[in-house]
Amino acid sequence: MAELTKRTAETILEEQSGGKTKLTDEQRDTENKRIIASIAATLSIPASKVKSAVSLLDEGNTIPFIARYRKEMTGELDENELRSIEEKLSYMRGLEERKREVVRLINEQGKLTAELKSSIEAATKLQEVEDLYRPYRQKRKTRASVAKEKGLEPLADWIWSQPRQGDPAAAASRYVDADKGVDTPEDALQGAMDIIAENIADDASIRSWIRKFTFDQSLLRSEVKKADTESVYEMYYNYQEPVRKLPPHRVLAINRGEREEVLRVALDTPIDRIHEHMRRKLLRGGTAAAVAALLGTVIEDAYKRLIAPSIEREVRGELTEKAEEHAITIFSENLRNLLLQPPVRGHVVLGVDPAYRTGCKLAVIDDTGKLLEVAVTYPTPPNNKVAEAERTINGFIDKYKVELIVIGNGTASRETEQFIASLIGKRKSAEGPELRYIIVSEAGASVYSASKLAAEEFPSLDVAERSAVSIARRLQDPLAELVKIEPKAIGVGQYQHDVSQKRLDETLGGVVESAVNHVGVDVNTASASLLSYVAGVNGTIAKNIVKYREEIGRFSKRSQLQKVPRLGAKSYEQCIGFLRIPGASNPLDRTPIHPESYAVVDKLFSELKLELKGIGSDEVKRALQDVDAAALAAKLEVGVPTLRDIVDSLLRPGRDPREELPPPIFHTDVLQIEDLTAGMELQGTVRNVIDFGAFVDIGIKNDGLVHISQLSDKFVKHPMDVVSVGDTVTVWVLSVDLKKGRVGLTMRKPD
Repeated sequence: MAELTKRTAETILEEQSGGKTKLTDEQRDTENKRIIASIAATLSIPASKVKSAVSLLDEGNTIPFIARYRKEMTGELDENELRSIEEKLSYMRGLEERKREVVRLINEQGKLTAELKSSIEAATKLQEVEDLYRPYRQKRKTRASVAKEKGLEPLADWIWSQPRQGDPAAAASRYVDADKGVDTPEDALQGAMDIIAENIADDASIRSWIRKFTFDQSLLRSEVKKADTESVYEMYYNYQEPVRKLPPHRVLAINRGEREEVLRVALDTPIDRIHEHMRRKLLRGGTAAAVAALLGTVIEDAYKRLIAPSIEREVRGELTEKAEEHAITIFSENLRNLLLQPPVRGHVVLGVDPAYRTGCKLAVIDDTGKLLEVAVTYPTPPNNKVAEAERTINGFIDKYKVELIVIGNGTASRETEQFIASLIGKRKSAEGPELRYIIVSEAGASVYSASKLAAEEFPSLDVAERSAVSIARRLQDPLAELVKIEPKAIGVGQYQHDVSQKRLDETLGGVVESAVNHVGVDVNTASASLLSYVAGVNGTIAKNIVKYREEIGRFSKRSQLQKVPRLGAKSYEQCIGFLRIPGASNPLDRTPIHPESYAVVDKLFSELKLELKGIGSDEVKRALQDVDAAALAAKLEVGVPTLRDIVDSLLRPGRDPREELPPPIFHTDVLQIEDLTAGMELQGTVRNVIDFGAFVDIGIKNDGLVHISQLSDKFVKHPMDVVSVGDTVTVWVLSVDLKKGRVGLTMRKPD
């Protein structure tokens, strides 16, 4: 374990004095080789691939661009592998810089030995470097530093030499000096013991052993502070579990309970075994009995006062960081699956933001996402103006030929659902398209509706009306709408408020970037929010693209983007393959094929005796399906992965990868929890996946829980191995708790 948390590491690096140590080209090359070898070993990726990836990253290339358009260079590393390399590279370079800084600081004190320098340079983790630097770091005033000021260091050295003969009290009497505040031999001995205790606490090997032992052998115990307190943390009121076995979600739950001052938390460590190890490590045989007894006391003091508190902080810090990383990973995977939900296109949609007293806000959206009309109705308590609400909504349905109604899942959503289901039932005999409804998560809708972006988009609407628009558009194109919202506000994780917000923002931003570039963006319809996530495009460039589009008109070819202010050659190279222009005069501009490969396509079509204008035709598809990419790549002077991607893009021009997923489940009638019975089979949509199971929307007020043990007949290590957010699943009712409104579900088909 022995590794500093990322935040501690960042703090250390920020606090360095003296600036960066300059390296010669040869030294830098040696360092890079060492870093690449370390990353390759840690991630189990061939060093040649790591070297290429590092080179591309250093040149300013984005991860989506490298993953898609530089496959030959990296050996087809995927985005996850590239992000791991990028993160490890940053850490390792920081580590190397810290090593040089520590060597410099110790050398300036005149205490750097060849052995110490070698140990620092051989360290593979920041924690090891900090342990080695600890004895030389300037400390605030301590008992040991005060004792040194009193001239007691020689006495400490004598005791630490562990003489075979001698009386510590007699030796201490020579250091009595009232002017220095050493009034008695006992004072002198205590000061010397304080010096020795601090030296022991600064011993890197001792700390490393205790840290690992504490992690491997300790129990984490939690107890309630006030016995009569009721809270969500009751299971932790008298709780213990081995540190090494603590699952991430429990670590974060216990941390929150401690932070809210409900729980008292501590590590229970086998102290006697630690004392025994320290004595065995530090004491020599034959030491005078009096000195040995004194040193035994010092060892216990060093551990209790100086080592144990900091080691407990470090162990709990590592537990927390690992738990946070796990929680962020869960959130990231859920977010990606939510963003990549299939769009529901070609329908006029009525969005409903439900509420009680303030009424349900309505927004009608056409099949392109354009707002047609808004209104407010009051079908829910306390107003209960059902007839009036029916007239308003029926008017919208008839006027705009609404086919789908989208209800947010917030306050009053189920009452609104009952009203909508009743309205649909009454309209079943009416002419017009079939009317259906669906409930979607409205997480983050209020954040968007109150944002500057929403105000610019809909200046004449109030906040709630903007929420209704957002809810409707989430069905039409989840990705395009959700990118307008701060990723962490979308709420498909666990304990997201308990993790490092900086780390969460960085990771989720990468997830959104990955999803956007995976799908591709129509440059003529995309919002600035969506464009800002395209590789190589920042917020300023995104706004400039939209402004250029508004002033000059729709883009008809990719090359026109080179005229957009601030979109330079490097940005153009990075982004252009992810930007699509449906209807472009050059059919390749409609595909994910990068302009740098257009010449390859020309050669390919010439080789196959095809015409470019035939892209998408059955003739072209038949010819391409028979292509042997491996054999043809050499002839066309292109890599096999690139040719494979080109052929795939030509076979399915304009393909949206999201459309291959199953569509969402729509309803025409409402289901009550009272309608459920054990064994009932239902279709549901996975709304959230967490460590202990998955929450599934089966059409009742609260999502049902499929516990991890009920996900499959086989052993499931983690729920994400079986289900993902947005999946349509078949479930059976396991249990119903009417009082608490909870439903237990299973995906294991009953016998």
